Order: sequence, then structure tokens, then C-alpha cells
Amino acid sequence: MPADDRRARSLLHTEQLARLCPPPGAGRTVNWAAVEAELGVTLPVDYKHLIDRYGGGVFSGVLWLLEPGCPDPLYDLLAQTAEREEILAGLWEDGEDKPSELLAPGTRLVPWGYAEGGGHHLYWLVRPGVEPEEWTVVLNEGRGPLWEAYPMSCGQFLLEVVAGTTASFYFSGLDDIVEPGERGRFEPNARILNP
Repeated sequence: MPADDRRARSLLHTEQLARLCPPPGAGRTVNWAAVEAELGVTLPVDYKHLIDRYGGGVFSGVLWLLEPGCPDPLYDLLAQTAEREEILAGLWEDGEDKPSELLAPGTRLVPWGYAEGGGHHLYWLVRPGVEPEEWTVVLNEGRGPLWEAYPMSCGQFLLEVVAGTTASFYFSGLDDIVEPGERGRFEPNARILNP
């Protein structure tokens, strides 16, 4: 599929998400070139669109969207990328099994989300020669070695969580822990971290 078609398809999910979970107003203005230079990768267009519209914050009271430049390092894309790389390298050195998807040379994980309460981290599986719009979303459970992989964009993953249609074991029971009015709600970092 041509790159323009892949980008357009990924943005369809962000538009559907905006109908279910309206953005709170203006998102953030980010120097994407500087962020991508620091990460060493070009980020998916749907993620940049989400940050431009929403900024960082929490969807459905549980799923945090990391943003570059967040004043709290726990929710900052760049700080979390460095921290998660160090933590995962330590776990693998200590003998935890590395997912087979990560065994190919040049493959890496870049975190983009975090699940409140469970501590699950959501990553992009970045592989050489694979366009950002084709990256797989992978989830690592917060307190264990299990991983889930979804061949979809972060925008589609967020949409499925908010819509209640996700196949993820870790987000499929949200109705049990999230108030009905919270599912379609986004709370930006600006309101949460600077009340």
C-alpha cells in the first residue's frame, strides 16, 4: 500500500476517536524534527496528529498518551524511551525472555502509552525498513513478562480501547473499572499535572 494511503488510513482512526472522545481544545505544538532526531526515528503521523489535537494525557481514565516535553518524566515520550530501554535491557540481562519480535538486528521498542494502575507499557515495534504507519503496537504487562502484539497504529489501538472493542486482554474489562462517562473522556496533562 502506498505511503500516502497508509497515512490517510491511520488518520481515519484518529478522526473516529475524536468523535467518541472529543479533544479538549488545542493540543500541543511540538518541534517534531527535534524530537525525531533525538529518538533516531520518524514517528507515525497518527501519533503526531493525536499530540497536535489532544496533547498528552489520559484516555478513559486509564490509558496515558505520552508526549514529548511533558514536565513529568513519567509521561514524557523522550524520558520514557530512555528509561524503558534501560529497564528492559536489565530485565533481559537478568534472564527474562526477550520477545522473539525483538531478536532481529536493528529492532527496538519506543514507548507511546502507559496504563494507569496496571503499569502496562505500550510500545511501537520499530523494525528496519518498516514505515512508521506499519509499526506494530506491543504491550508489556506491568508486573510480569507477558507481551501482546497488535498490527495496528496507536490511533487504532486507542480507538478500540475507548470504543470497548479491543482484543487486548489488559483493556477488555474496562467497564468493570471505569465509570460509564469516563470511557469517552480525555483529560490532558495540563489539567492533571498542573491543577
